[in-house]
Amino acid sequence: MKIFTTVKEIQAYAKEQKAAGKTIGLCPTMGALHEGHMTLMRAARKKCDIVIASVFVNPVQFGPNEDYDKYPRQFDADCEKLEKEGVDAVFHPEPLEMYPEGYGTYVTVESGITNVLCGARRPGHFRGVATVVTKLMNLARADEAFFGQKDAQQVAVVRRFVADLNLNVHVNMVPICREESGLARSSRNAYMSAEEKQAALVLSRSLKKAREAYDAGERSAAALKDIVSKELATEKLAKVDYVDVYTFPALQPVETVSEESLLAIAVYIGKTRLIDNIILK
Repeated sequence: MKIFTTVKEIQAYAKEQKAAGKTIGLCPTMGALHEGHMTLMRAARKKCDIVIASVFVNPVQFGPNEDYDKYPRQFDADCEKLEKEGVDAVFHPEPLEMYPEGYGTYVTVESGITNVLCGARRPGHFRGVATVVTKLMNLARADEAFFGQKDAQQVAVVRRFVADLNLNVHVNMVPICREESGLARSSRNAYMSAEEKQAALVLSRSLKKAREAYDAGERSAAALKDIVSKELATEKLAKVDYVDVYTFPALQPVETVSEESLLAIAVYIGKTRLIDNIILK
């Protein structure tokens, strides 16, 4: 497995692979890799000749009071996991390599999809995501890009700018990877104590109850949100940030679920903010 730290290195590698007629799959990550990330690598491996993973904690998607400095970094352990999955190359740049002195160009998705859910609570977050993902797609000359459903709003944003900017990349959404307990795998799970991890099970439990109601015929968005909210209220360590239903991927408000829709939640367990969702089809 090759490791690249500079723009010139990854550009040269991608150019060489494309010249050989290879298809390239890109898996953008911020490191602290877990089994959820590995499902992205496996999906890319099945679909592409070459798999490139990025490991880059992107400073421009963090707000001033967010956890950029505390975000877990464990590059050596990440590389061991990636090599086991047969990843061909890892791009691990320093922030100054991606945003050198004088840098001034950002990708901003001004559609309403960035003004709801996490976008409403984290101003500038999706500008940072769209900018870094555009750069990574460009550098890797990706044919396919792979993202997890846990970050469903991010997938919607990426699909929007890929379409709007006519980028020749297909965006794949890989289903949420969960622990046996039902907890959605996340790098931020490492922040939680054993008691908090137990409390965090209320997220998946609440969504499961909403799914059961939907499968039984419930189509009222308000009723589905109420089911989730009532279950979340049973956990004293849980502080709800949002419980919302929107069409997917357009992320338009919905009263009656009559088309593919996203039921998404964000909840603080102690100081750790967790997100989870289900897609109602």
